[in-house]
Amino acid sequence: MNGRKMKIYLDTVGCRLNQAEIERYARQFRAAGHELVGSAEEADLAVVNTCTVTNAAASDSRKLIRRAAREGADEIVVTGCWSTLRPEKAAALQNVSRVVPNHKKDRLVPDLLGVTGETFDLEPVERRPIPGTRLRTRAFIKVQDGCENRCTFCITTVARGAGRSRTIEQVISDVRAVLDGDEVEGAAQEVVLTGVHLGSWGQDLEGGQRLADLVRAVLNRTGVPRLRLSSLEPWDLDPAFFDLWQDERLCRHLHLPLQSGSAATLRRMARKTTPQAFAELVAAARERIPEVAITTDVIAGFPGESQAEFEESLAFVRAMNFAGGHVFTYSARPGTAAARMPDQVPHPQRKTRNARLRAVLA
Repeated sequence: MNGRKMKIYLDTVGCRLNQAEIERYARQFRAAGHELVGSAEEADLAVVNTCTVTNAAASDSRKLIRRAAREGADEIVVTGCWSTLRPEKAAALQNVSRVVPNHKKDRLVPDLLGVTGETFDLEPVERRPIPGTRLRTRAFIKVQDGCENRCTFCITTVARGAGRSRTIEQVISDVRAVLDGDEVEGAAQEVVLTGVHLGSWGQDLEGGQRLADLVRAVLNRTGVPRLRLSSLEPWDLDPAFFDLWQDERLCRHLHLPLQSGSAATLRRMARKTTPQAFAELVAAARERIPEVAITTDVIAGFPGESQAEFEESLAFVRAMNFAGGHVFTYSARPGTAAARMPDQVPHPQRKTRNARLRAVLA
């Protein structure tokens, strides 16, 4: 961008992967000599990373873009899942100068600045909190993007595309970068490995690599004080995976999305598990990782969910004794199979079921 030094405002909504991407943009902009600022009002350029997992997330994405324009950002670059699926709508918003689709977002900063991606990997970058974000001493590292699953409720697989793994060397480089510096400078005390389908890491790489190989490499080749894994699909794991927790630097927490405790509902969701298989995996995790905290995601009011199916799901969630979790009221996303299913649950029932699930998970 004409070689001038700019003030950059970064904002994001949605998943941990979006947070990991925005943190990487911050490191790249800093490495190129640009300044990060805490509001769009101060910025020459704003970058907004959007989400579309629910109707509310898509609405929040538009609000962030409009707020950046209202606060005075003359140039706004938009990326992420909502803008990838609705590029014309994103481009029509005030002061949006560029819409970067997900398949090009890893090169967003190099392309904006007109430099090669390798430029940013020459030296470690001082890690300080990103103005305007909640970043403190935890850093999110993107290790994988895209997903080969086709859960019938999920639009993210459409927006993110096929599964793509970053190499061990790329991940190690990013981990070392966020560990650079001391506590005063904001060095990361905890690293979170994240991806759209984290458990599939390595399946597209040569040599039959698996997520366990990546975790061991990070633990063995970096000085990471604490390492946490983001959401993991239960069908990607086996009991041997939990032996990794013999290294005490791995946080004793697993987020295993259930989505429903009813076998019939899981089949309509095209989830590759059953309540019984899920329960067996949780039992194995609790046996091999003492005091592990297991959290989950559950959807309330999925199409065709009868009262009997809901009660079955509620009872299963109660029996699992999760440490916590997120309950999502089902939101029909255009382009998904679930949005076309018959027997859509009325919205008032969805909200009631959400409240009952939340009470069990509280």
